Amino acid sequence: MDILKLFFNHDQRLDKLAKRNANKTKDEVEATLSDFMKPEPTFSKFYITGTRLEEERFGLNTLKKEAQILDQLGKVFQGRKLYTHDGLTQDFGKSIQALEIGQLLILSESDKEEFDFENLAIDEESNVGHRKEQLSEVLKTGAYVIYKEQAHHGYDLHLFSMENIYPALFDALKPLVDDEFRFFSINSKRMGSERHFYFETWTLDNPPHGAEEVLTETVL
Repeated sequence: MDILKLFFNHDQRLDKLAKRNANKTKDEVEATLSDFMKPEPTFSKFYITGTRLEEERFGLNTLKKEAQILDQLGKVFQGRKLYTHDGLTQDFGKSIQALEIGQLLILSESDKEEFDFENLAIDEESNVGHRKEQLSEVLKTGAYVIYKEQAHHGYDLHLFSMENIYPALFDALKPLVDDEFRFFSINSKRMGSERHFYFETWTLDNPPHGAEEVLTETVL
């Protein structure tokens, strides 16, 4: 049995990705105060991971349908330009597989972009390190950012966007569901522990509050 999990977290304040006031200049602090009454820009983040249940192997790459998952995700981003540290690329799935752990893929609507991939990359030993101003600036351009992150037995994907693209991700992944492939949509705000993160290993058929199974007949 293969388990695909899509974690989502919406309406995250974009300023959480920027540097703290303590490190800002006087002019930057004054600009922040003048912007206080403006609507606060927000972003969404999604974490996509998988479990090969019988073998208790964890990582998107452990799933039999890894290639199909990447193909379906690629359809979500059709029309966008794909950038890695090596420049413009074409195929979403091949681009993801070619990345090293900690590297990223940027999906932009622009034909000509220059991104600081060196400073955007994260520590390959950790999935902590997104809260940086460089990521905030990329998201403000309207681009999406996908990190290839370390899983226990391979990799997972961590997606950031100012646009809430959950419906598109849901619609792309739902057709993969069958008797041997189960798909769960999970509200990250309600899954506060590692035990909850790996709920499929101990309570698959009675998932904790915040995790809902997507069936063939499920609609948004």
